[in-house]
Amino acid sequence: MNMNQKPFTSASFSQFLKEKKLMGSKCLSCGALYLPPRPLCTRCQGKQMAWVEFKGRGKLSGYTCIAVGLSRMIEEGYSRERPYCSGVVELDEGPKISARILGVNTQKPEEIEIGAPFRVEFVDRGEQTFLGFKPI
Repeated sequence: MNMNQKPFTSASFSQFLKEKKLMGSKCLSCGALYLPPRPLCTRCQGKQMAWVEFKGRGKLSGYTCIAVGLSRMIEEGYSRERPYCSGVVELDEGPKISARILGVNTQKPEEIEIGAPFRVEFVDRGEQTFLGFKPI
């Protein structure tokens, strides 16, 4: 199945992450961009969508450091003593996406800068690939 035939679903988005591609959808009627992808434009209700690849660069819009996390994060070694960071990155193309924030000092969250430039980082964990961003 080629890219243009893939449905605009979370499963397709996850498959692109495994391929190290940050893919979203674009409304062919009004040009609105969506990440993660969606099959319907919420701006103009258009149903004609196309896949678009994002460059994976943007700026940090917000974040939180999490000390009591999900069981899979605890299995990765995160804890009260070693928190992980989750945040929102506004891509250069416009859309905002939440992802794991990597390469920052979670012991000193006050040093993490809102507005700092970040780039995409694909995190492989077993059979899954997660979306992350790290400082440039």
